[in-house]
Amino acid sequence: MTTHHTDTSAHTAPATPAHHSPTVRGPLPLGADPHTSRRNGRVLVGAGALLAFVSTMLPWTWTSEFPGDLTIALYPAGLQLLTLVAAVLTAALLLASAGVRGLRWLTPGGKHSALLLMALASLAVTWYTAGAIAVELGGLVNLEPGMWIGAAGTLLAVIGALALPADLAPETGDDAREPAPWARLTHALKAPSPGRPAPLPDWAEILVICASCALGLYVFAYGIEADGGPPFIGFLMLSAFAFPALHRTGLPRRLTALTAKHRGVTLAATFAAALLFPITQSNEAYTNIAVSVLIFATVALGLNMVVGLAGILDLGYVAFLGVGAYTAALVSGAETSSLGIHVPFWAAVLIGAAVALVFGLVIGFPSLRLHGDYLAIVTLGFGEIFRISVQNLDGDSGPNITNGPNGIPNIPDLELFGFNLGEPHTLLGFELGRFANYYLLMLLFTAIVVTIFRRSDNSRIGRAWIAIREDETAARAMGVNAFRLKLMAFALGATLAGMAGTVLAHVEFSVNPESYKFVHTAPPNSAFLLIAVILGGMGTVSGPLIGAALLYLIPAKLQFMADYQLLLFGIALVLLMRFRPEGLIADRRKQLEFHETGQLDVPDATAQTTPGLPGIGKTEA
Repeated sequence: MTTHHTDTSAHTAPATPAHHSPTVRGPLPLGADPHTSRRNGRVLVGAGALLAFVSTMLPWTWTSEFPGDLTIALYPAGLQLLTLVAAVLTAALLLASAGVRGLRWLTPGGKHSALLLMALASLAVTWYTAGAIAVELGGLVNLEPGMWIGAAGTLLAVIGALALPADLAPETGDDAREPAPWARLTHALKAPSPGRPAPLPDWAEILVICASCALGLYVFAYGIEADGGPPFIGFLMLSAFAFPALHRTGLPRRLTALTAKHRGVTLAATFAAALLFPITQSNEAYTNIAVSVLIFATVALGLNMVVGLAGILDLGYVAFLGVGAYTAALVSGAETSSLGIHVPFWAAVLIGAAVALVFGLVIGFPSLRLHGDYLAIVTLGFGEIFRISVQNLDGDSGPNITNGPNGIPNIPDLELFGFNLGEPHTLLGFELGRFANYYLLMLLFTAIVVTIFRRSDNSRIGRAWIAIREDETAARAMGVNAFRLKLMAFALGATLAGMAGTVLAHVEFSVNPESYKFVHTAPPNSAFLLIAVILGGMGTVSGPLIGAALLYLIPAKLQFMADYQLLLFGIALVLLMRFRPEGLIADRRKQLEFHETGQLDVPDATAQTTPGLPGIGKTEA
């Protein structure tokens, strides 16, 4: 007779996660015990979200002079739409945190922390709108009852969210005193990592990826179409709270696991969404902004290869963009071109890239033997030398090549395969204007640069670049030819910038030396590109693209703040270094470098073999 022994350790129920603990107090308890505080908090959040939703169906002001026309009942517009979205998301997160079936997938990680941030998003947008109406129209008397209802409802939602327990248990220590209110608030904004998701069919995972790309396209299109001033500031406020709330839920990490599994599908869906962008725009001015964003995002990605992968601090990178732009202008057949020749565009691209490559080799060969600040000063000097040189090549101070400070104007539009990109064309029933044509062309160049970046990063050369970036002395000791590989990265980055410059010259009709300074109130400039790489996340693909888009789009929409642009950039960098030093989109290496994770230096076997765990690679970002 065989005796069966039960392994109690294998069947022991797992411990309850900390974010389900009913004993963790919220920052603002509304009851004698946690259960009462939780119940009262949920009631207030639900009532506040409902009031905020109802307020968007009522007029917020009596006159249409305020941007967005907030005077029509049952027709939300402008900033009302942002409050409406925030109220709906707050209600959805509330139901998900309460365990309502069908919505629990919204919060695989943090529940109450995400709810608190979303309630703060609704409060920020609504109260900012009230203040903007009072300032622009001359007092609180211009607020209609709908505006007061929305302000009261969003305040109730925040108070209720503050009463909810924290997602994580308090840190235990020798000091058993009650934590300060600020400490309780910061702890309430922390969220646990999501657990392993239930498996989905491949078609469902692909559908989730495509839906995420479509949602990203809609958000980007809405941001570009938003009017400058209060509507765009409200959009920024909603984004500043909504995206951290989304991060707390754990959904981005699960999406990252899906994109890592279906990389080909992710790239195809991303570029398909980008291709559809022009048909979502009814105004060519918005497409013009998108073209500029794409150009500078592509150049920032090229700089990311130099700074993010190889660790070379290049402060004169914009000069290579200027080299490509001037080269294309000289061979474009422009009337003011000193060469007086006109070559096909494909030849102009090759010539511009080749000239930028030569400049990169000439500058990089002597300067890359330097390190640190000395190398940065040399590259900064090269950028200024280029600008001063093209400014003096006017026939008086030097040979007449670049037409001096006047630049080369009246650059003709491109013609590709018989299509003049300066004229509107109809494609599949959609009319594409001039900037839409250049947008699609630049999207092709972006795809090329992304492909080069990914292939380089995943190659042996890319791994050597990373080794040099982390510790050049150790890399040399392991047999890596640091100088040759750094020169290769420097030259490749210069080539990509020159290639993008050939398109920039035709988009802007002219090239001018004043456009290629180190620091300027308007892009392109080297400081702008470097900030875009740092802001987005060094060493990633999507980081510089997002960083460049933000840094170009925000000044373009908030032109009334142009005089304070550099000050605001400085403040933004200080805050970024304090709260997010790894950038908005960070790879796993940067996350481990800048944050205490509490994990072992060497992962256990389970973490190495379990798919879908949190963590994001450089090219997956």
